[in-house]
Amino acid sequence: MIGVFDSGLGGLSVLSAVRSALPGADLVYLADTAHLPYGAKSDAFIRARVLAIGRHLAGLGCGTIVVACNTATAAAVGALRSEHPRLSVVGVEPGIKPAAASTRSGRIAVLATESTAKSAGLARLIRDHAAHATVDVVACPGWATHIEKLDLDDPLLAAEVAAKVLPLLAAGVDRLVLGCTHYSFLAPLLEPLIAGRAELVDVALPVARQVVRLRGEGRHRSGRLELLATDRPERLDAALPALGLNWLTAPGSGPARWVEI
Repeated sequence: MIGVFDSGLGGLSVLSAVRSALPGADLVYLADTAHLPYGAKSDAFIRARVLAIGRHLAGLGCGTIVVACNTATAAAVGALRSEHPRLSVVGVEPGIKPAAASTRSGRIAVLATESTAKSAGLARLIRDHAAHATVDVVACPGWATHIEKLDLDDPLLAAEVAAKVLPLLAAGVDRLVLGCTHYSFLAPLLEPLIAGRAELVDVALPVARQVVRLRGEGRHRSGRLELLATDRPERLDAALPALGLNWLTAPGSGPARWVEI
């Protein structure tokens, strides 16, 4: 069984990539909605949540755990691996390396939560993989909350996105790294703004390929998906159709359940 977790809905973008890569796998998705968003919280708090969730997923029988959150990965993936050395733990990091390798203008930007924007992990990625490029790190407070509310058609959100992105394009940025898994669901807003000028860099597919490498194809299972949330599980059920993800569930998969962690 593969466990995937995030503070809320953002990790569903990674879950969908994992499901596409392993359609027969049994999956558990856990949304820590009682404590979202992670982006403005301390590393110590996030680390405690990640370890608690990791213990819960391991107790359910997950042999692979995907930390489908850039903020949680930066703060705690090392601690999670140390606590569960026999499990395969996959984190999510902003796609600095592919963006820096493919830029033609020599200028890339990272759209991130406040926590990820100031993290040592992001600084390390930039230092290791983008020393030859100019990198603009842009904190985007509130974006994940808009997505959690499923108000993707809110004109205020569209205006906020444009206000962040258009100056970057004017400065010559030609690669926009999505530094939060929530931001994958902003593609319908981002793509018209950057058409012909820049490309989005998302890491959901590379993460899914890493899961396949670590886990193997495995034998065919039921393809069941269990949805768990630490608060208001009905929001997960509502999110799947709203985000075009109804296809994730297999026949017999039940509604999202509340868990106390």
